[in-house]
Order: sequence, then C-alpha cells, then structure tokens
Amino acid sequence: MQDYLTTKNAVAAIRASTIKQGTDGDSPEAQKKQIKKFALSNGIRIQKFFVFLESASKEQQPIQEAIDYCKNPKNNINVFLIKSIDRFTRGGGSPYDQLKLQLEKCDIQLVDVYGIISQNKVNTLEHLGVEYSWSKYSPSQKAEYLEAERAKDELRDIESRMIGAQIRYARMGYWVRSSIYGFVNEKIDTPNGKRCIMKPHPDEFSFVEKMFELRCQGTLEDREIVEEINRLGYKTRVNMIRDKEDRAKAIQQKGGKPLTLKVLWRLIQNPVYAGVNPEKWTQGKPVKCKFDGLVSIETFNKANRGKVVISEKNGEVTIATRKPPEYLIKKGARNPDFPYKRYVMCPHCVKPLYGSASRGRLGKYYPAYHCNNRGHHFRIPKKEFDEVITQFVSAVSVTPERIEEFNKVILAEWEKRQQTLHKDEESIDTRITALQIQARMTVDKIKFLSSPTAIKYMEEDLVKIEEQITTLEQEKENKVPDNQLNIQTVMKYVTYFLEHLEYLLLQQVDTIKRANYFSVLFDKLPTYQEIILGTQDLGQITGMNEVFTILNSPKGHMAGAAGFEPANAGTKNQCLTTWPRPNIYSVEYFKIVNVLAFGTGTIYIFCCDFAQRQCHTTWPRTIIFTVCA
Repeated sequence: MQDYLTTKNAVAAIRASTIKQGTDGDSPEAQKKQIKKFALSNGIRIQKFFVFLESASKEQQPIQEAIDYCKNPKNNINVFLIKSIDRFTRGGGSPYDQLKLQLEKCDIQLVDVYGIISQNKVNTLEHLGVEYSWSKYSPSQKAEYLEAERAKDELRDIESRMIGAQIRYARMGYWVRSSIYGFVNEKIDTPNGKRCIMKPHPDEFSFVEKMFELRCQGTLEDREIVEEINRLGYKTRVNMIRDKEDRAKAIQQKGGKPLTLKVLWRLIQNPVYAGVNPEKWTQGKPVKCKFDGLVSIETFNKANRGKVVISEKNGEVTIATRKPPEYLIKKGARNPDFPYKRYVMCPHCVKPLYGSASRGRLGKYYPAYHCNNRGHHFRIPKKEFDEVITQFVSAVSVTPERIEEFNKVILAEWEKRQQTLHKDEESIDTRITALQIQARMTVDKIKFLSSPTAIKYMEEDLVKIEEQITTLEQEKENKVPDNQLNIQTVMKYVTYFLEHLEYLLLQQVDTIKRANYFSVLFDKLPTYQEIILGTQDLGQITGMNEVFTILNSPKGHMAGAAGFEPANAGTKNQCLTTWPRPNIYSVEYFKIVNVLAFGTGTIYIFCCDFAQRQCHTTWPRTIIFTVCA
C-alpha cells in the first residue's frame, strides 16, 4: 500500500467547466461519489470538499483556492484528492507543474482516482547512497505531463468544434446566442438539424413594436417616447448576479428597470429587430436571419431616420450607418435662385440643367437655366422658365375620384389609430389588475408575519403598489382627450388642399421646397420640352404620376406609375405663405396627422397644435400638406 494510504486528512476538489455542465453533464455529485468511494477504500478521511463551477483554462486557476487552504498548517492536510488531471487543470503541463509544486513543498500528496499520478519516488544515485534534488523524480511525471497536455488539447478540440459550428450556423442565419429583449430562443427542426431561432417574447415584443411605431410616426420626441413606453409597463430583463467564487450561488439580481434614452437608441438601431444579423461571427457582413424580425426593414429604416439604413438588393443585404447628409452628397444642388435645375432635364441629353447668371457688358446679370458643356447648347432665361412652370402647375389637378380615395385612406388610418389607443387602454387595465392581485397577496402575507421589521418593509411595498395603481388610473384618464380630433374636419382640409395644389406648388416661400413639391408630380423627371407640351396634352409626358391630371387635357387620362418620392425632409416645422382661409368651421387643438398610405403612394399631413382662431381673412400658416409617391 502506498504512503498516502496511511494518511488520514485530505481535501477533495471537484470542478465542472460551467454551471450547466455541473447540473447536466459531469455533475459535482457524480465526482463526489467517485472520490468518496476511493477515499473509503483507501482509508482516507476527507475533511473538506471544494466545488468549482468554472473553466480551468484561464491564467488564474480556480483550484488555487483549495491549494491555499491545504498550505495552511493549521488545517493539517496531507492528501489532495481529485477525480482526474483534467478536473485539476486544463492549462497544460506548465500550470499543472506549478500547482503540483506548491503541494509538494508542503509535503502534500496529489492523488487522482484514475491512478495516473504515482506517489513513488526514484533516486538515480540511491546505489551510491547519495541524493540530490535533480536525482530524485517521479516515474509517472511524463505520463502526468502528457495527460495535462491532452486535457489542454481536448479543450481546444471541443471549443473548435463547438465555436466553429456556431460560426457556420450564424452565417447561415440561425441564432447562436442568448435572446435579446423582445425575443425568446426556440429550437426547431431544419434541413441542418435542430437549430435555434428567435420568436417574439409574449410579454416583451409589444414594447419593441411600440418603440418603432412611435419613432415612425414622428409626433413625439425621444424623451416622450421613453415616458410613453414606461407608462405602458416596460421593464428590463431580470438577470441573476452570481458569486465569483461560487458560480452556483446567486448573490443578487439586476434589471427590472424602466426604459432610458440610451437603451431606446440601442434597441432602435439593432438590425436584428428587422431580421438582419451583422454580428462579429459573420465578419461584419449582414446576414438575413432564418426568422422574422419584429418590424419590417422599411419600418426599421424609417424609425432610424438615416442613422442606420438597411438595404436589400438581389438577395444581398447591406447596412449603412450614419448616412452622410444630403448636402455632402449633392453639393451645390440647393441653390434657391435656381430650384428646378435638379427636377427638369435638358431636352437634348436628358441630364439635370445648370443654373447661373451671366454678366453683360454693362454689368447687368442675366439669370438662366442652361446646358452648354455637353456638346450642345440649351439656354432658357429664368423668367421664361418660371412662367412655363407656373402655366404647367396651374393646369394640374387631382381628380375627384382620387380625392375620395385619399379621404377613405385617411379614415381607415384614423380607425387604425383608434384601435391602437384601445389596445393601450387594455394594456393599462391588465397592469392595474396585476398590481391589485399583488397588493392582495402582500396583505395576506402581512397577516402571517410577526417581525415588526418585516411588516414595515411589506407595508412600504404595499404603498408603492398603490402609488403605481393610482398613476396608471390617471394615465388611463389622460388617454382619452377632452377634445378629440374631428376626422371629418381633417378630411375637409385634405380635400381643400388637393383641389388647390397651386398653393403648395407655387406659393411656397422656400423655393427649394417649392421645387421638391413640383417633383412629386412625376415618377420620371421630365425634360423642359415635355413640360411645354404637357401643358396642352398630358399624353406628351410619360413620367407623370397617375395621381394627377391636366385640367384641359383632351384625353383626360392618367399616365405613369406611382413611386417617386422627393427629398422633402425637414418640412414639418416650416410654414407656407399666407393662403385664403378655406370655408371650414372652427378647429380646436388640431393635432398632427402623418404618414397615410394610399395604394402605392403616401400622404403626409402635418398640423401643429393651435387654439381657436377668430381671424377669417388668413389661414393658419403652420399647415403643410404633401403628397408623395
């Protein structure tokens, strides 16, 4: 029997790489059972068990805590028991040698259940009666080193197989990480085996959808969106914080906090919510996920307002972050003296016109639109050019049928908004009911408590619950405005502006915006010759948007396909010139109505809040109406 069998005091170290492995794989209980059986059969008394649920491949070895305990003379430890060398360390031969050397200096024997480590020592000079530190060695030393290196190689092989497979599946569009807020992981059967995707979380996805919806509407600032989402009951996920020494022990929890501005921005800019994954394992290349996002790519782009733009073309997905401002892309295009030069093409080369003012002999300037640097000469004085535009716009109208379509779409959108309002009210009612149940449970617990301190804290919790219920009830009352928007009034305004397009296209103070509105009329930008001919016959313009027609057109037909949208960002807060007031009755607390889709186009109505106005000679200057294809 070897020397360690006569010793009595031992420490046993048990290790698993992760908490999951500790519960599902090589569990601590299984290792403990093996070590106990070995100790009992060899007459070893185990004084203490150390359990580690973390990897032993790091520079800081978890087993060091148990070694430090053994090195203390007061503990009187003679044997250090382990199941196998790979449970002792996976750092290779060098860390193994350093850890074992610490035990040998304290005359503590390292023993493994598998018997790889031998306790015998051989002195190569024993026949001469001489002993040196270098002449004494363990016959199993090479085998121990090989086992330690094998454990390290095994770790590398395991991680290569696991991480390599995850990288491949991530590039195929599957999800290989923990779920993000609004989603929950789910494994499904696929042609590539049982793989993980994400599906909407039953309690969280509605908050994410609401964030994107409010950002798309553009009626609230980001801080107001945060307040609105928090009023609906948003809380961050609750996660457990575990002890660094004992990973199985939860010391506290984090999360359960309301939404903040930074969290809102981070969620809004995450492409995964649009079903696109650009993580590092795809080497920065966006990959279309094998599951649907919570929002569409169009909604994602609209909510991010150009900061993050997802584009999909021919099956390829690209992400552009922080798109450069338009003035950096189209330098010199915003010239208020020549606003139409980007929207009316040269009749010869069908390219955008130039705009400049040449100086005559007497110092007088002659502004004109021209195209004379492309192998031909075309020049029209600015005054004549503007008159042609005015004549053309004056002849454009929207048919009564289209106006009726617009009104129907506006009514449908209004009904949709009303349904959303009712859903918010239902969500508040659900939260109030949950808090009331929680309050009753708290009261029932207080009945069984005898500690004054415990009763005090329970009463404080009850007060907080009552405050939350009161806040939610007030919020529910505020959801129903005293003066609701009159949808019939809105439809009358829409009808008026569609019947008087010249107010938007000719009387806009900002000439750049005036040209932007003019471009709405076309799906394909017209040439100057087409503008002249189209004033008499709409059929001469092939790129005319089908929404519009010419008043005196002999055919009275509509041509072209809808789809062109002008660059009219930033018009929401700009005002138009003074217009004749339409024959509409008084309006109170008019609110913003925006982004209404009709078929293949979109209608934008921006109406700022204002109180009753008694003036009957002018129209409020904060109304902007835009039709975009």
